[in-house]
Amino acid sequence: MASAPFTTCLWFDDQAEEAARFYTSVFKDSSLGPVTRFTEAGPGEQGTVMIVQFELNGQRFIALNGGPMFTPNESVSVMVPCADQAEIDYYWDALTADGGQESECGWLKDKYGYSWQIVPGRLFEMLGDSDQARRTRVSKAVYSMRKLDLAALERVYASE
Repeated sequence: MASAPFTTCLWFDDQAEEAARFYTSVFKDSSLGPVTRFTEAGPGEQGTVMIVQFELNGQRFIALNGGPMFTPNESVSVMVPCADQAEIDYYWDALTADGGQESECGWLKDKYGYSWQIVPGRLFEMLGDSDQARRTRVSKAVYSMRKLDLAALERVYASE
């Protein structure tokens, strides 16, 4: 049996379309997909947005207007591996804009409350190095940062 790719569903009170438009404006390789509206069957008001499909960097998402009973929390995040500091800065600034919040270790919350990890793509190579001293130095450096500084991580990684 062939399986379809996974799709991440993000639950919103009533901002699904706004959020999907925001996310697709942030990520250059993105697209909006179909919008599904509530019917007379409900539970939302007939004709209002129920689901918005969208894609970010090849990852499929659905934004669902499910009502106020569930809210995002830090137990789930979207990781964005970045090629360089300019990309880290771009995503960090875009996703914390208009009410987003910085957190620690490259994590942030966007204005909708969803958590993102904005990390250098090379971070897991550094953290997976066979040299425990290197791993420890990099880990300590990450723990001391909010937005990750790739040059500082590279210096710590290369130091003896």
